[in-house]
Amino acid sequence: MEYRDLYDSNRILTGEKILKGEQIPENNYIMMVVIFIENDNHEFLIQKRTIDKGGKWATTGGHPKSGEDSLQGIITEVKEELGIEIKNPILFKQASGKDTLCDLYYLKQNIDINKIIIQKEEVDDVKWASIYEINELMDKGEFNKGHYMMFRDCLEFLNK
Repeated sequence: MEYRDLYDSNRILTGEKILKGEQIPENNYIMMVVIFIENDNHEFLIQKRTIDKGGKWATTGGHPKSGEDSLQGIITEVKEELGIEIKNPILFKQASGKDTLCDLYYLKQNIDINKIIIQKEEVDDVKWASIYEINELMDKGEFNKGHYMMFRDCLEFLNK
């Protein structure tokens, strides 16, 4: 059983939590974290989600467990989904939706694709992809639209 902390609109913990999958109470939010990992070849690490997780390519992300802050949450997600240890990701954007707060991270790190250990319950495949390849996947409807919009935010951050 996995719990998630609830936040108010100012990103302050309410002290309440809900079980994963439960409806989020009105005027409360859960945290979502997403990371964009880029290598020295200007490629981004993307993963193909399992069919029951949408079956599309996306970046790594998820929801921190109860008791984890945003940074701890993204470190945990990368470790669980890809078996990778990361350090010092850069928080470059915070956003909010109807019932979700979203923190976007960036990390420049070369990772040997052969050393990735995917979490088979959530991830089918992983690869390095150029901006062109990601755009092509999106055009074919094979890239998660929400993650693509966040990817555009990442590119804007990198071009500043």
